[in-house]
Amino acid sequence: MIQPMPARAPRSVPPSLAPGRKAYFIGIGGCGMSGLARMVQARGITVSGSDAAASAATSALQAEGFEVRFDQQAGIVPEGTDLVVASAAIKADHPELVAAVQSGIEVLTYAEALGAAMVGRTGVAVAGTHGKSTTVGMLGHVLISTGLDPTVIVGAVSSHLSEPGRPPAGFKLGLDKVPIGPRAGEPGIVVAEACEFNRSFHALHPKVAAITSIEADHLDIYGSLDAVVAAFGEFAARLPSAEEGGRLLIAHEGAHRREVAGATSAEVQTIGFNPSADWHVTYDASMHRVGLNHKGRHLGNWTMMLPGEHMAFDSAVAATLAIWAGADPARVCDALAAFRGVDRRMQLIERVRIGGAEPAVPVYDDYGHHPTEIDVTLRALRDHEKPEKHGGRLICVFQPHQHSRTRFLLDEFAAAFSHADLVIVPHIYFVRDSEVEKTKVSAADLVDRLRAKGVQAMHLYPFDAIIEQLLAVVRPGDTVVAMGAGPVYQVAHGFVRRCASGASDTPGRARSASA
Repeated sequence: MIQPMPARAPRSVPPSLAPGRKAYFIGIGGCGMSGLARMVQARGITVSGSDAAASAATSALQAEGFEVRFDQQAGIVPEGTDLVVASAAIKADHPELVAAVQSGIEVLTYAEALGAAMVGRTGVAVAGTHGKSTTVGMLGHVLISTGLDPTVIVGAVSSHLSEPGRPPAGFKLGLDKVPIGPRAGEPGIVVAEACEFNRSFHALHPKVAAITSIEADHLDIYGSLDAVVAAFGEFAARLPSAEEGGRLLIAHEGAHRREVAGATSAEVQTIGFNPSADWHVTYDASMHRVGLNHKGRHLGNWTMMLPGEHMAFDSAVAATLAIWAGADPARVCDALAAFRGVDRRMQLIERVRIGGAEPAVPVYDDYGHHPTEIDVTLRALRDHEKPEKHGGRLICVFQPHQHSRTRFLLDEFAAAFSHADLVIVPHIYFVRDSEVEKTKVSAADLVDRLRAKGVQAMHLYPFDAIIEQLLAVVRPGDTVVAMGAGPVYQVAHGFVRRCASGASDTPGRARSASA
């Protein structure tokens, strides 16, 4: 299998994004890449790009005047290009990337270009095994709502970042200077995710950072949890010193804070549900009410639209970072109470009626693909929807993401579904891994482990068959969620469409590949 672009050593001097350059983005239709393209063009750089196929994102770019090509296999980079930015999904033998390298054109990864875009701005980066996109989405919304006008780039679509006349996006362009508040006149705020995959977050140049959690993940890259923790420590070490304004907000528990804090000279403060945290978070699950306290001082409360302790924690991280940026705490609370979420993060697609009967079945879509994410999401959905009160069940369609992750964390995955009544597992989403890795684990292995733990589970394929199975087994009172970082969202949306067409009146059929 083609291997991903190798990680690069952090640059001591970030690359230049000076006005007048001509940049070409390979994979420009990605959520982060499309936002970065707009950010870079706003700096006075001419930007064009390519993607494998047309999409809503590329159509939006074209409508804004960007030139977008779809003939990537031709291996042609536009004449005059002096900078190529490659998406993290681009492999080393991609024809356009090969052409750029052979022509001596400067090539940056997405993370390196994003890091360069932070230079001269107040960079705020959110890192962690879980919660990055949601926290960045929340923080962006809060900063916009409180008048601080940030630039926001997040790897998920959020209606809160939409600009007039444009569809929901994962990007918003802000001002060059902070417009109001105690930090008025300082360099404008740039908020972004800091992803640990392939150590890409080492290419960023934030002034302020948050680390929400650190767990074993991407072990195909790191090999061990110790190496993961060390990488987060190196990320923290990239922050400016406390004297230069560098600040790190880190989870009081679950983020190896002692090891990470020891690696940075930035000011470090902790956040968590433990009263001894610098920023103490409280959560009333029955009311979805979150409270934030700082060293004994109560700063405010807000009621979340999204259920779950993990969402409460993410919102508190966003609140703290916003207050650090100069936002008024009362307005921060109001903004978080109005936050509707980002796509694919516990997103309620629809409440559908099965055969016209009540109660309706809520159908959710969620990006969770790590055991901890699965566990907290399923627990939150059960607490929120309470399907058992209606004689219903919590039914989860989970698509494992990567064979290596599934193999490394197989026991953890098997333990993560205790809150589900039925788990349907399609084939593992094959991405980045080698063909050899693909032979070492299968969806059937996960099904076997789930059954051994007393969880009703089955392996079905393809997605159409899973939709047919859902039409056959889902009944009024159930809750359905599709989970995974791959295209499993198609199951949730397909099921909703079939229910809307009346297909749920007639039981369907599915092919089973149970072990």
